Amino acid sequence: MRVGVGSWTFPWAIGVPGYPAPADPLSLAGLLDRASELGVSVVQVADNLPLEGAGEEELRRFRDAARERNIAIEAGTRGVEPAHLLRYLEIARFLDARLLRTLTHTRDSRPDLPQIERWIREVLPAFKDAGVALALENYERHSCGELTGLIESIGSPYVGICLDTVNSLGALEGMREVVLQLAPYVLNVHVKDFHIRRLETMMGYLVTGCAAGEGRLDIDWVVGQITRQRKNVSLIVELWTPFSASVGETVALEREWAARSVRNLRQYEG
Repeated sequence: MRVGVGSWTFPWAIGVPGYPAPADPLSLAGLLDRASELGVSVVQVADNLPLEGAGEEELRRFRDAARERNIAIEAGTRGVEPAHLLRYLEIARFLDARLLRTLTHTRDSRPDLPQIERWIREVLPAFKDAGVALALENYERHSCGELTGLIESIGSPYVGICLDTVNSLGALEGMREVVLQLAPYVLNVHVKDFHIRRLETMMGYLVTGCAAGEGRLDIDWVVGQITRQRKNVSLIVELWTPFSASVGETVALEREWAARSVRNLRQYEG
């Protein structure tokens, strides 16, 4: 397994809608610098730092710098409309990325499962020809059973799962249930650790993020289940860092958590 970071490791440094912008928002080059400083071998650029918003020269510099530092790039977006996926496939090819992670829904597009399958089948030959795998991330829009059925129906090694360890709580599915169902199809893992605490009123619970390896997530078990099925997948740190007193303090905290997370995941490399 390979340990990596991505744009969702540092969402506050990039900028979170509805909150003050950071003083110096993280760019593609800055994200790669962070990955290099942490000594990881993979960097994943997702929808909070849209690759289609970068010009060709910026993408070229990003790709060339990653090559020089021996850091693999994984691309990310959201949406499964054919034209959108093909646009991102070209970006992935330009960046030498072998994986494109996506979510099925966007603000303006909410296809049902049959439509999702038709759209993916439409672009699948192009992904196969390019040697790029499409990884669908689990989250609250679909149950893991629905995703499993979709992947099995498509039946291609170029379509699999980006397994997020917390997202499916929104679909009332626990981590063990999620991993056991999706492990055979995993192409990439978002390692997102968390705490759960009861509210002071005793009426409800609060789920908050933490550094990987310091919360409720049983990473040993997750990695064990996945490596039974797949060996060469990336473990990408993602953080749900709570807002602190200011954006600056929050950016500093997520950077500290990123470093601690990478240290805690080192044992799974190789």
